[in-house]
Amino acid sequence: MKTLTTLVSPERLSDRLIATGIHLELTPALKTAIADKVARLLRHEPRIDRVRVDLDHDKTKGTERFVAKGRIEIGGPDIIASVESDDAYKSLDLLVDKLDAALRRRSGKKTGPRNDPKHQLFG
Repeated sequence: MKTLTTLVSPERLSDRLIATGIHLELTPALKTAIADKVARLLRHEPRIDRVRVDLDHDKTKGTERFVAKGRIEIGGPDIIASVESDDAYKSLDLLVDKLDAALRRRSGKKTGPRNDPKHQLFG
Protein backbone atom coordinates (compact mmCIF):
# COMPACT_ATOMS: atom_id res chain seq x y z
CA MET A 1 0.00 0.00 0.00
CA LYS A 2 1.42 3.40 -1.00
CA THR A 3 1.31 6.36 1.30
CA LEU A 4 0.48 9.77 -0.08
CA THR A 5 3.21 11.59 1.79
CA THR A 6 6.83 10.89 1.06
CA LEU A 7 9.55 11.29 3.63
CA VAL A 8 11.76 14.32 3.28
CA SER A 9 15.45 13.46 3.38
CA PRO A 10 17.67 15.51 5.73
CA GLU A 11 19.84 16.64 2.80
CA ARG A 12 16.83 17.95 0.90
CA LEU A 13 15.54 19.66 4.03
CA SER A 14 18.84 21.38 4.82
CA ASP A 15 19.00 22.69 1.24
CA ARG A 16 15.53 24.21 1.46
CA LEU A 17 15.41 25.51 5.04
CA ILE A 18 16.85 28.74 6.41
CA ALA A 19 16.30 29.16 10.17
CA THR A 20 17.56 32.20 12.05
CA GLY A 21 17.20 33.49 15.57
CA ILE A 22 16.86 37.20 16.18
CA HIS A 23 17.84 38.30 19.70
CA LEU A 24 18.18 34.66 20.71
CA GLU A 25 20.39 31.75 19.85
CA LEU A 26 18.68 28.75 18.32
CA THR A 27 19.29 25.72 20.49
CA PRO A 28 19.60 22.27 18.91
CA ALA A 29 16.12 21.46 20.24
CA LEU A 30 14.65 24.53 18.54
CA LYS A 31 16.48 23.71 15.31
CA THR A 32 15.09 20.18 15.25
CA ALA A 33 11.60 21.48 16.07
CA ILE A 34 11.81 23.92 13.16
CA ALA A 35 13.09 21.18 10.84
CA ASP A 36 10.29 18.80 11.84
CA LYS A 37 7.61 21.43 11.28
CA VAL A 38 9.01 22.54 7.92
CA ALA A 39 9.31 18.91 6.78
CA ARG A 40 5.53 18.69 7.17
CA LEU A 41 5.12 21.63 4.76
CA LEU A 42 7.52 20.07 2.25
CA ARG A 43 5.61 16.78 2.35
CA HIS A 44 2.36 18.57 1.52
CA GLU A 45 3.78 20.67 -1.32
CA PRO A 46 6.86 19.32 -3.13
CA ARG A 47 7.19 22.41 -5.38
CA ILE A 48 8.44 24.58 -2.51
CA ASP A 49 11.83 26.06 -3.36
CA ARG A 50 12.82 27.36 0.06
CA VAL A 51 11.34 28.03 3.50
CA ARG A 52 12.71 30.78 5.72
CA VAL A 53 11.84 30.86 9.43
CA ASP A 54 12.87 33.76 11.67
CA LEU A 55 12.30 33.46 15.41
CA ASP A 56 12.51 36.78 17.25
CA HIS A 57 12.65 37.20 21.02
CA ASP A 58 10.99 40.54 21.75
CA LYS A 59 11.46 41.98 25.26
CA THR A 60 10.61 45.60 24.50
CA LYS A 61 6.99 45.74 25.68
CA GLY A 62 7.68 44.65 29.26
CA THR A 63 6.72 41.06 28.56
CA GLU A 64 8.67 38.42 26.73
CA ARG A 65 7.13 37.62 23.37
CA PHE A 66 8.31 35.29 20.63
CA VAL A 67 7.54 36.36 17.09
CA ALA A 68 7.84 33.69 14.41
CA LYS A 69 7.98 34.89 10.81
CA GLY A 70 7.85 32.53 7.87
CA ARG A 71 8.31 32.89 4.14
CA ILE A 72 7.66 30.13 1.61
CA GLU A 73 9.37 30.69 -1.72
CA ILE A 74 7.38 28.91 -4.40
CA GLY A 75 6.62 29.56 -8.06
CA GLY A 76 4.56 32.75 -8.16
CA PRO A 77 4.13 35.10 -5.23
CA ASP A 78 5.79 34.08 -1.97
CA ILE A 79 3.65 33.12 1.01
CA ILE A 80 4.44 35.19 4.10
CA ALA A 81 3.05 34.78 7.63
CA SER A 82 3.83 36.04 11.12
CA VAL A 83 2.66 34.85 14.54
CA GLU A 84 3.30 36.13 18.06
CA SER A 85 2.96 34.26 21.36
CA ASP A 86 4.59 33.88 24.76
CA ASP A 87 6.34 30.56 23.96
CA ALA A 88 8.83 29.83 21.15
CA TYR A 89 7.48 26.36 20.39
CA LYS A 90 3.89 27.59 20.39
CA SER A 91 4.88 30.34 17.95
CA LEU A 92 6.44 27.75 15.64
CA ASP A 93 3.34 25.55 15.79
CA LEU A 94 1.02 28.45 15.02
CA LEU A 95 3.27 29.69 12.21
CA VAL A 96 3.39 26.32 10.46
CA ASP A 97 -0.38 25.95 10.81
CA LYS A 98 -0.85 29.39 9.26
CA LEU A 99 1.56 28.65 6.39
CA ASP A 100 -0.09 25.28 5.78
CA ALA A 101 -3.52 26.92 5.59
CA ALA A 102 -2.18 29.49 3.14
CA LEU A 103 -0.73 26.71 0.97
CA ARG A 104 -4.09 24.95 0.95
CA ARG A 105 -5.89 28.16 0.00
CA ARG A 106 -3.38 28.77 -2.76
CA SER A 107 -3.75 25.27 -4.21
CA GLY A 108 -7.51 25.79 -4.33
CA LYS A 109 -7.04 28.92 -6.45
CA LYS A 110 -5.11 27.21 -9.24
CA THR A 111 -7.97 27.41 -11.71
CA GLY A 112 -8.56 30.98 -12.80
CA PRO A 113 -11.70 32.26 -14.44
CA ARG A 114 -10.06 32.02 -17.85
CA ASN A 115 -9.63 28.24 -17.55
CA ASP A 116 -12.66 27.43 -15.45
CA PRO A 117 -15.58 25.99 -17.42
CA LYS A 118 -18.11 27.60 -15.07
CA HIS A 119 -16.88 31.07 -16.02
CA GLN A 120 -16.70 30.56 -19.78
CA LEU A 121 -18.86 32.99 -21.73
CA PHE A 122 -18.93 30.95 -24.92
CA GLY A 123 -18.57 27.24 -25.22
